[in-house]
Amino acid sequence: MPNRFLYTRHFLSVFIFSFMLSGGCAVKAAKEKPADKESSASKTSAAIESKNPASKATIKIEPNSPADTVKVFYAHLRERKFREAMFLTNLRPAIESLTDAELKELHVDFEPLAAQVPPDIEINGEIISKNKATVTAKLPDNDTDEIKLQEIKLRRENNVWIILTVDEQAEADVKKEGKNYFTALRIKTHHEEAKAMLERVNKAQMVYATQNGGLYADASTLIDKGFLPKDFLTAETTGYNYQIQISPDRKKYVATATPAVYGKTGKLSFWFEANGSKTSTLKNKDGKGQ
Repeated sequence: MPNRFLYTRHFLSVFIFSFMLSGGCAVKAAKEKPADKESSASKTSAAIESKNPASKATIKIEPNSPADTVKVFYAHLRERKFREAMFLTNLRPAIESLTDAELKELHVDFEPLAAQVPPDIEINGEIISKNKATVTAKLPDNDTDEIKLQEIKLRRENNVWIILTVDEQAEADVKKEGKNYFTALRIKTHHEEAKAMLERVNKAQMVYATQNGGLYADASTLIDKGFLPKDFLTAETTGYNYQIQISPDRKKYVATATPAVYGKTGKLSFWFEANGSKTSTLKNKDGKGQ
């Protein structure tokens, strides 16, 4: 069992910018249709072909164009200018009213994104149709880290191009919740990560018990054996504190997960217990951090 927790990606990486960094979809540019008659620009390069993935095709980037917006966005993100980067997306309503202190609290979630941005982003194509645009660029795949040609969607509002990082439903939530959007999203994600961690504890204990005469182990032992990640000992990656309580005869245990900071990193408390071969279902309640 690997010693790296699957859910160490922070919530923004998973739910917001996974599109930006792992691509909407890989582009088959050889089949790209030209923009319609009302398009104000169509500059996809003829050299971009699915048969020639190593193509070095580029385009001229006009100031304030969709391609320029994408270029500036990644530059801001790489330079850790997170507010400036977010202003270029449809997530702006969720960040424009955040104080500097509130934004700083999100840096732990933004940092992994900045680290993934390559020094140079090769932009290969731009198609504009009325107030919509598609830019193609070579970006790292979120799962394999392989550089692939990806599509980035944009929309023009008040003569400014913005990058569409979330879908229509999420955008409606952003406008409704404003600065509270990120907190709500973080809590929701941390709930899922806490459940996943406790499920991993259950599997780790099952493996350990099979190898040790039906006896269970404490957290340190499971980590030393490589059955649990070191993430279990810290709330940094999931926003939760975890505990495993073992009975004196080591035939029973209770695993719990509680928010590190109630109301900010999570609201629900999770727990389950195992007695020999009998394991209770994972339960949760709003225990006000208890």
